Amino acid sequence: MAETVLDVKQLKCPLPVLRANRALRGLAAGETLRVLATDRASVDDFKVFCRETGHALLASAEQDGVFSFLIRKHAKPDDGAAA
Repeated sequence: MAETVLDVKQLKCPLPVLRANRALRGLAAGETLRVLATDRASVDDFKVFCRETGHALLASAEQDGVFSFLIRKHAKPDDGAAA
């Protein structure tokens, strides 16, 4: 399964998270999105975003001023139907 890459370098908060949220909507549960950003605030923003939405922040790194976030889309929530 190939990962999707979203380049949001040069965009400032809150745009990196908003664009990532839009991109994740187009992915199937379990697929991954790699986000490339240069806004230093995105480090905390993506931690909070993933915690609040249930997506998994699998990895984050910084190299030469570019932050990379690997996010796995959460499985769809249980519909509450009894088994």
